[in-house]
Amino acid sequence: MNLLEIAKSGFLVCIVVCIFIFGVFYLRNTIFKADKEKLIPKECGFYPDELCSALFDGKEVAFQIGQLCQEALGGKEMSTCIQIPCNCSTLQKKLHFITRPLSEEERNFSFAYIVTIHKELDMFIKLLRAIYMPQNVYCIHIDEKSSKDFKQAVQTLVNCFENIFIASKREKVVYAGFSRLQADINCMKDLIHLNNQWNYVINLCGQDYPIKTNKELIHYIKSKWNGKNITPGIVQPPHIKHRTGFSYQECVLSGKSYVYQTKNMKSEPPHNLTIYFGTAYYVLTRKFVEFTLTDKRAKDLLEWSRDTYSPDEHYWVTLNHIPDAPGATLNTTWQGNIRAIKWKDQEGQVHNGCKGHYVRGICIYGLGDLEWIIKSPNLFANKFEPATYPLVMDCLERHYRTKLLQEAEVPVEAHWRLEE
Repeated sequence: MNLLEIAKSGFLVCIVVCIFIFGVFYLRNTIFKADKEKLIPKECGFYPDELCSALFDGKEVAFQIGQLCQEALGGKEMSTCIQIPCNCSTLQKKLHFITRPLSEEERNFSFAYIVTIHKELDMFIKLLRAIYMPQNVYCIHIDEKSSKDFKQAVQTLVNCFENIFIASKREKVVYAGFSRLQADINCMKDLIHLNNQWNYVINLCGQDYPIKTNKELIHYIKSKWNGKNITPGIVQPPHIKHRTGFSYQECVLSGKSYVYQTKNMKSEPPHNLTIYFGTAYYVLTRKFVEFTLTDKRAKDLLEWSRDTYSPDEHYWVTLNHIPDAPGATLNTTWQGNIRAIKWKDQEGQVHNGCKGHYVRGICIYGLGDLEWIIKSPNLFANKFEPATYPLVMDCLERHYRTKLLQEAEVPVEAHWRLEE
């Protein structure tokens, strides 16, 4: 056998071996996929109800099964009637929006919501349909940096509701920058001019989800905060003072945005105001919002805060400690129970650790966090990522909607129930 024939034989052997290896991997993947499909009806039960109940009870085996079911089933697209437009009546039904006030008490008590978003359409739809009530009003602030397709999809959804609108002025929002505070101010200016005489305004971001129902929110406010604002916080601690002691600047460059500290020192706060430190989240009365938009002290503090770090964490709580501000709460600290958040630096003290993963020191909730969330006294929870942990949102959605419909004092319409 000459060298040419030997080379040909070796080449043929190589091809046969490659085909064999490819065939083995193909069969293995096909069998694994089939096993996964068999797993869904066999182990996941009436997905997700039985499994969710076990997760809410904190059963260890539920986490193991939940991980398998989550991987096998993945997330379900929420963009029905948005990517492929249909009439608004069909859209509201397919997405299971509540279309009537669920009680007379709720009909007579209206919330205004400010929701700031920049991506993840499915999560936004889940959040919106959870908090949506026809007697409320909703200002949606879309980050000006968001994609054209995302903006268009949100606009398509919003067009189907008379009480939901896009903020008239949009900001390029930078994490920890003034633009985040300005986005809320922009929405407040829009909300205050509506005919709807809403009672309180609540701000949310796109990765929030409610723990308490609309009726529970009303009862909580009436019983504990009637006519008062909720802005959890304390006098600014020494280790936080650099946030308002130096000048900061926003930078948006080549798709990246951030805040950086300069060497310039800040002047003292206007009107000799004592600066407080708290959360960026609030529940504010309508009169307080009017005060924020018109009072000279509020306007001057807003201007002074323009080059501070994360000004939304001092602005609202500082104004709420001005004695003559409408609904001011002068003797409170962290009371309010607005957000359930698992901060990394509070692990082992306030909570039992993050069962998902941390981003910027905040927990993205995993399956093992569900029991902690539903037992929380807070009004809302943050943060969720349905693309990574779809079963977390599925379980929480179904739990929340079941509770909402059980409280209803009107006949429940079929499309209000989530799909089996």
